[in-house]
Amino acid sequence: MKKVVVILPTYNEKENIKTLIPAIFDAATSSPNWHISIIVVDDKSPDETGKEVRKLQARYADLHIIYGKKEGLGNAYLRGFSYALEAQNPSVVFEMDADWSHNPSQIPGFLKKIEEGVDFVIGSRYMKGGSIPKNWGLHRKLFSIIGNLIIRFGFMVRNIRDWTSGYRAIRTWYIKEILGEMENYNGYVFQVALLDRAHKRGLRIAEIPIHFKDRKKGVSKIKSMQYIITTLWYVFLHSSFIKFVIVGTIGFLIDFTLSFLFIEKIKLSIWISTVISSEVAIISNFFCNNFWSFSHKKVTHAFLSYIKKFSHFNLVAVGSIIIQAILLHFATVIFPAYLWYIYKTIIIIAIIIPYSYYMYNYVIWKKKSRT
Repeated sequence: MKKVVVILPTYNEKENIKTLIPAIFDAATSSPNWHISIIVVDDKSPDETGKEVRKLQARYADLHIIYGKKEGLGNAYLRGFSYALEAQNPSVVFEMDADWSHNPSQIPGFLKKIEEGVDFVIGSRYMKGGSIPKNWGLHRKLFSIIGNLIIRFGFMVRNIRDWTSGYRAIRTWYIKEILGEMENYNGYVFQVALLDRAHKRGLRIAEIPIHFKDRKKGVSKIKSMQYIITTLWYVFLHSSFIKFVIVGTIGFLIDFTLSFLFIEKIKLSIWISTVISSEVAIISNFFCNNFWSFSHKKVTHAFLSYIKKFSHFNLVAVGSIIIQAILLHFATVIFPAYLWYIYKTIIIIAIIIPYSYYMYNYVIWKKKSRT
């Protein structure tokens, strides 16, 4: 029988934990192929959450508790993961809130996805069948919905809709692999970082709909402004798309400068100047993207493989050269030619950058997949 561990970080959750733990064990009976245990990671709650858990241990042999300092959600999960791996050696670990925001009756649905071959299952509030509380204020709805949209746009990942959900089932081989990398991420940005790295490593990720509920007892621990700042900063530092835009800006400056030199100073024709300047910019983009923007899936094989990938890159990039040269030519024929630099800017921003990102990300630097 396969083992699964549900990790519950707690701080002053006495009233919730006394009913949630029995409900989790009740839900386990619907998954006969799995042996479920619970690890409560308590931050020395002054309301005696730990004492309540110890009472429940008399009823449940598979209930465990560990203690630590109050150092944030990320540190709590790291302690829970480490203890689970050492003491339980499960196949799957669950992340789950201890305030009844997550319905334990959905645990079998997560495990069914795992049995289908998924590595990382997310309880999603923002897919069909999922929801957030109707009584949330407008500011909280905007905070949650727009926050997830910013993350999705920043990472340019279309198939993951809920990046900040705290209800997850994860294969432990990934936890073992990632544990040492997560020590610098605390608070709720830990959840974003854990999922981001899973996606970049090519894990099979799926979502199931959940109905998120507001806690009825206790006080929320989330600090909204701190969470927003740390999450946005993480996205800025780790987004391939943002890095790609920066690289593209550098390429644009190279392209624009050479075009100006060839057209205005050397007096070459506009289309020849465009071809030359674009190709130089493309070469610059290849190296910057390979070693920075898409460094998590960069070309690191033998020299011949590297040359082959560079050739593919240039072949794909020919499309952007052709598009730019044709559109710029027609623009200068239809409109005043001396405004070529305006047309070139519009073409690059509106057409070349989106085209290039899609082709580079999904054709040249393909997502690494697990077999």
